[in-house]
Amino acid sequence: MKNESLIVKTAKETLDVEIQTLMQLKDCINQDFIAVVQAIAGSSGRLIVTGVGKSALIAQKIVATLNSTGTPALFLHAADAIHGDLGMVQPADLILCLSKSGETAEIKVLVPLVQSLGNQLIAMVSNPASFLGKKANYILHTPIEKEADPNNLAPTASTTAQVALGDALATSLLALKGFTPKDFAQYHPGGALGKRLYLRVSDLFPNNEQPKVLATDDLRTIILEMTSKRLGATAVVSHDNQLLGIITDGDLRRMLEKTANTKHLIAKDLMTAGPQFIDPDAMAFQALDQMRENSITQLIVADQSGQYLGFIHLHDLIREGLI
Repeated sequence: MKNESLIVKTAKETLDVEIQTLMQLKDCINQDFIAVVQAIAGSSGRLIVTGVGKSALIAQKIVATLNSTGTPALFLHAADAIHGDLGMVQPADLILCLSKSGETAEIKVLVPLVQSLGNQLIAMVSNPASFLGKKANYILHTPIEKEADPNNLAPTASTTAQVALGDALATSLLALKGFTPKDFAQYHPGGALGKRLYLRVSDLFPNNEQPKVLATDDLRTIILEMTSKRLGATAVVSHDNQLLGIITDGDLRRMLEKTANTKHLIAKDLMTAGPQFIDPDAMAFQALDQMRENSITQLIVADQSGQYLGFIHLHDLIREGLI
């Protein structure tokens, strides 16, 4: 019990410190921050993000976020930069340097080299009066009263502030550039995130069978259609293919439980009229949302005029990684 209470106490204190750090960080969204966003947005070059230690890891995350939201960025480890990799920096590039103290040995070597190249330097630093802060053209201030670990040593609150301010930078640039979901999909074509943004119902349902019966078809015809098409349901349509209803295997089971004499039953007697359906031009994730809202595993596809087209199934969405 003692160990459990220590774990809970330490974890909550860590989160409290980091929450307070983020609250203080909000005050740093000021004219300096605006100037940095405008400088990056107006640059014809890339944003080179650099740092050492834990700051280097955060720099890589910031680069990944910037690239995925339309701001060209590259990661450059500060130690590698002073041993030859500085050659990747082009004249129009801006340099964003992350450092809690602003006094790290590698940073003190790197900064004069950047200045000699003529590139503008942005400092993300906890101490604006540090070596890095004084040499930078722009300041992104990440004020830190203390780290979140009990010894006030491990980078915790400071790296949280860097991540959060990096996200704020990326999203501000995104908004300024008018970056749209379509643009986002262009940079994320392979994963589930991209598929949510470009995959449509029309890309999926044509691969499925299209079970359908007429409203006047008998029970045998209904069962054969559902069995042969193996979707667990069939649409009920008129002679001109207008959607009238749906019959599921659950409807059949409930009918058999209630009715002994099934000889004269037809599709119209069994169907659920006015069923859920989706337009083929709808996004695939909208079909998933509709299935979840109605606790169903398949959805009829019909156009705006009510013409029946087919079915999209939950398995289609699982196969595409949307779940």
